[in-house]
Amino acid sequence: MLLRARIVVPVSQPPIADGFVRVHGNRITAVGKWAEAEHKSEADDLGEVILLPGLVNAHCHLDYTDFVGAIPTPRSFTDWINAIVDLKADVNDTAHCESWLHGAAQCLRHGTTTLGNIETRPDLLPKLWAATPLRMVSFLELIVIRAHSDAAQAVADATDWIVNHKPPRGRAGLSPHAPYTTKPDLLEACAGTGLPMAMHLAESAEEDEMFRQGTGALYERLAAAGREMTDCGSGSPIAHAQRNGVLRKNLLAIHGNYLDDDDLHLLAENQVSLVHCPRSHAYFGHAPFRAEALRAAGVNLCLGTDSLATMRDGDAELSLFDELRVHYEEFPDVSAETLLQRVTTNPARALGMVGQVGELATDAFADLISLPFRGPVEKAIETTVNHTAPPQAVMLDGQWEVPPPLFVKGEQ
Repeated sequence: MLLRARIVVPVSQPPIADGFVRVHGNRITAVGKWAEAEHKSEADDLGEVILLPGLVNAHCHLDYTDFVGAIPTPRSFTDWINAIVDLKADVNDTAHCESWLHGAAQCLRHGTTTLGNIETRPDLLPKLWAATPLRMVSFLELIVIRAHSDAAQAVADATDWIVNHKPPRGRAGLSPHAPYTTKPDLLEACAGTGLPMAMHLAESAEEDEMFRQGTGALYERLAAAGREMTDCGSGSPIAHAQRNGVLRKNLLAIHGNYLDDDDLHLLAENQVSLVHCPRSHAYFGHAPFRAEALRAAGVNLCLGTDSLATMRDGDAELSLFDELRVHYEEFPDVSAETLLQRVTTNPARALGMVGQVGELATDAFADLISLPFRGPVEKAIETTVNHTAPPQAVMLDGQWEVPPPLFVKGEQ
């Protein structure tokens, strides 16, 4: 398959005016200028579009999709936790699957082709994986707080499940949920597996207070639930993760809304990637996000959607383009190129898929999206990060999931 486009944006190299992408099976075999393409008569001309890689969403909770707009802006993070626990209590297997699949469809419609998702129901995952073409990196959530709970067995069971189950397109890993919902021995056991990990870290002011000071609403809620609290009052959540072995290259830290300079150093030193979720951040009214400090420290920064349970708008959908625009509004001095990398090559690195997704390059998977565009090549990336509608077309694994309009006819 040979695709011609007005502008090709590989991300890993500068935009190409009048470019092409050649696909064989589910892989890209060549990218370049149309003048250099071979066998031009085979081409499908996409016309006046930007052709770029499918977007990579580093963090999501698909199973919360149908909770969109269900929780008014809470007074505190602890109040939100109470609300989400109440909502989840009424979810049966059918509702879980419907919500998950609604979210997967939204992601695909808005141009996401690879997704890092937190999974709470591994027993339902095989049939959910089979029902979506999305390239999935599924992190199995682990919550173990009571002193008598067998953390090592919980990790062993999850690891055994991963060994015996794999998504059709992607991989699976572990998600020790957060410092406040895990015991130190569970973190140590997770670190010992060598599997990819994702963990909510430094998400809220209440989590920060719990670990730095050993006080606060979240501290009291977890103590009442039977959590052993002797690991609190000894530094930041990031320092806690470091002490217990999970701060390492294969960890994706989620949120990082409350970081001091020592935390930044620890993240960078341990080559931890971090995913920021702009709309979720705004919903909670968190402290200003330290994007520039993270960049300066050398931390691999990505964007994610989080869940729709952190959206005020009942019509919101899981769109990385919406996250990009909010992020751009907050950090207008960041280049469009850097922003685009935060939803393509950076999350590809965070999810262990460098060279496979998030760029148009030889041997990468044929995951592509197209956006209508009639402007000059110099404006292509800026137009992309300000895009407001679903892509015109979406290809995943070499197949059109959202087919393009009629191909342009005429001289090739």
